[in-house]
Amino acid sequence: METAGEDGVRSRKQSFPLPQIRTKKEPDGDEDVVGAPSSMVEEDEQPLSPAARLFHSPNINCYIIAVMGCKTKFDAEVIKVGLEMTLVKHPRFSSLMVVEGERSKKMKWVRTKVNVEDHIIIPDLNPNIDSPDQFLEDYLWEITKTPLELSKPLWEFHILNLKTSDAEAVGIFRVHHSMGDGSSLVSLLLACTRKASDPTSLPTVPNKKRAVSETGAGFWSVFLAIWSVIRLIWNTAVDMLLYGATVMILKDSETPIKGTPTQELNTRRFVHRTVSLEDVKLVKNAMNATINDVVLGVTQAGLSQYLDRRYGEKSNEKRPKERKSHVPKNLRVRSTVLVNLRPSAGIQALADMMEKESKTRWGNWIGYIILPFTIGLRDNPVDYIREAKAAIDRKKQSLEAVCAYYLAQLFVRVFGVKISACLTHRILSNATLSFSNVVGPVEEISFFGHKMAYLAPSVYGHPQALTVHYQSYMDKITISVAVDPKAIPDPYRLLDDLEHSLKLIKEAVLKMEKVANGSL
Repeated sequence: METAGEDGVRSRKQSFPLPQIRTKKEPDGDEDVVGAPSSMVEEDEQPLSPAARLFHSPNINCYIIAVMGCKTKFDAEVIKVGLEMTLVKHPRFSSLMVVEGERSKKMKWVRTKVNVEDHIIIPDLNPNIDSPDQFLEDYLWEITKTPLELSKPLWEFHILNLKTSDAEAVGIFRVHHSMGDGSSLVSLLLACTRKASDPTSLPTVPNKKRAVSETGAGFWSVFLAIWSVIRLIWNTAVDMLLYGATVMILKDSETPIKGTPTQELNTRRFVHRTVSLEDVKLVKNAMNATINDVVLGVTQAGLSQYLDRRYGEKSNEKRPKERKSHVPKNLRVRSTVLVNLRPSAGIQALADMMEKESKTRWGNWIGYIILPFTIGLRDNPVDYIREAKAAIDRKKQSLEAVCAYYLAQLFVRVFGVKISACLTHRILSNATLSFSNVVGPVEEISFFGHKMAYLAPSVYGHPQALTVHYQSYMDKITISVAVDPKAIPDPYRLLDDLEHSLKLIKEAVLKMEKVANGSL
């Protein structure tokens, strides 16, 4: 049955009868073996992992949004056939989330037959829309107001044949976070794409290079190894003490971008900006840093500029001569930085899982660190990169993300979902923002024959007013921000500050290199 709402969006509603279930026992861990051989894949059930159950709690009911800009109009029939051949074969995308028992409320995945048309939404668009970009922003905002229906698998794909400033058409994936972590879901989406230059080949995504330690041999290498272990234990202990303090009493400063305790109940606005990845790499090489160091430094610089303006507008006074910034001193601003703990098997394994039903690990396997941001205007913009690199290098010598992950699993098993969700909610609400950075394909790709212009993933449903996500693609990197408009009513100004900060940092690096070469 199809119904048309006031906004002209078609939605299909249909309840599927639950199939007869053959139980296949799986460990109640956060990783599930999915895509098993066909002899094992019957109508079965699998319990939700602890992390998946957390994402269904009322105060952390999270969704992942992936906005895909394409260079051509979408052919809905081609998209439908493509999804049937790929995504629908993934066990999570062909399973219902079922709750059994009024008291025990056992949550499990139950395989079902999927009608792809029930998951494709095509709005009836006015071809003469005055502001397509504003329409897209409003459309995404409206999406956050309604939950996905539990009568079908928890995903949907919106097709908007709408010409915006940076795409000929826009596709929007919305997936419940219990289906998997953001990194895995983006990788799964990329596994559905192919190189534009070779429709038979999967995209090339750079693998993360691990640093190789060159400590030599003998007494000195043994001493360094022992010292590294001591430092790892000490840093982990300190981080976990701060982690516990954040749960109990340690809150960030109240700033214009800080969320409220009921922030997860508010709607979100999503905006994005594409900047040059080559500029990021230029800074990275000059500072002997990583791309993650650079984008974190750019984020600190952009937030510093944005908060300086907001505080200046609030005071409506001229800046005192003895101060360089309107921003109050000693602000505590921290970000929860998502860390993918899964050894990456690449998108080839996910493509094989959908095509050949091979065994692949799946689930929410993410931890996070609580990273302090240094907020304030700097005389030298390069200092933001130095500070970010120092903070990240310190966190690399800690098992905070791993401990946070296993601690969350332990709390769910011992105290239940309700108490664990409250603790997770306190951690997130006591910090200011969330941050993530995902590496994408290095060449142009197509989504079932539709060449992609950009990919802008994000998330909503958690109690923070600001989420910043970086997604690289070819020679570009897209900055996506999800904001609560009550706290951040001008997200495009924030994007301006982030883009301007990258420009200032790049100019400072070039000037620094000229000085070092003696040409200035």
